[in-house]
Amino acid sequence: MTVDEINQVLAEADLLAGEAEVSAAVVRLGAEITARLKDANPVVMCVMNGGLIFAGQLLTRLVFPLEVDYVHATRYGHKTSGARLNWTVRPQLDLQDRTVLLLDDILDEGITLAAIAEHCCRQGASRVLTAVLVEKLHLRKVTPGMRADFSGIEVGDRFLFGYGLDYKGYWRNAPGIYAVKGL
Repeated sequence: MTVDEINQVLAEADLLAGEAEVSAAVVRLGAEITARLKDANPVVMCVMNGGLIFAGQLLTRLVFPLEVDYVHATRYGHKTSGARLNWTVRPQLDLQDRTVLLLDDILDEGITLAAIAEHCCRQGASRVLTAVLVEKLHLRKVTPGMRADFSGIEVGDRFLFGYGLDYKGYWRNAPGIYAVKGL
């Protein structure tokens, strides 16, 4: 893609949630997670690359002891769809008998989050919870009725970017949650 094409995607996109709405969702999630996990001594694990911005903003809102780790597993790369889960980095901390909180940008179909959660369970985690900035509301979840334990913003079934979500590798840094025109 050329820079002009990339800029055109943002120019034509629909803004679904602006900076103020996203910030309010992060503050709310921080309070909800703190209330539930303040005594759990969890491992809070960022799912890269999408979860980076969300995790960075949320971590300072979690007012309790925790350890931070990250994983990098993806189905997409710079594409808009994917199939097989590719691991770049697996958890580094010992998860045995620990509560794990996975932080990711979005719960769409849930294939990636479910696979990472299963991996954490195989590594001995006592429980795995998920927190996502955006949750898409549709019926194509890997497990019928699947929901995140903590969800910031719920949206319809469109192709999104911004605040960690990307469009072909671009616009993770967009200051809001946008939907690509026509998708």
